[in-house]
Amino acid sequence: MSNGCECGCGGKDEKLEKIREVIAKCNGDKSQLIHVLNEVQELYGYVPTYVQKVISDEMDIPMAEIYGVITFYSRFSLEAKGKYNISVCLGTACYVKGSQAVLDKVKEILGIDVGGVTADGKFSIEQTRCVGACGLAPVMTVNNDVYGNMDPSKVKDILAKYE
Repeated sequence: MSNGCECGCGGKDEKLEKIREVIAKCNGDKSQLIHVLNEVQELYGYVPTYVQKVISDEMDIPMAEIYGVITFYSRFSLEAKGKYNISVCLGTACYVKGSQAVLDKVKEILGIDVGGVTADGKFSIEQTRCVGACGLAPVMTVNNDVYGNMDPSKVKDILAKYE
């Protein structure tokens, strides 16, 4: 077990040590992969490649299998997200009620596209399909905060809450 940071920065990665503790508690149970990945997602905000390698080595799970799980579940991300991750639902009910215009306004205000992160790392944007709040369509979320009955005129005030 290395004390140095696996990302190559030369420092100590305390988050990785926590992940190693979670893996150790799994006692080799490969069915706990999603649990481990959830912990990684919570700690890092995404699942870095170097952490996938550690999971692969310590749980004896092929990297391809880990990658497959990460890309199958929308909960997991392969890229860092902003401190505040904005999701705009483009599912049928939201789309019909104007969610594309909401997404376009978010992109305009932040100056980034879907999948992007602002230069200060504060905001990221993603589009989703159905967040299960069709009665509130169109819906936008900022982390775990849900905003329903959205229209483009509300976007600026909502984003200001997170400045």
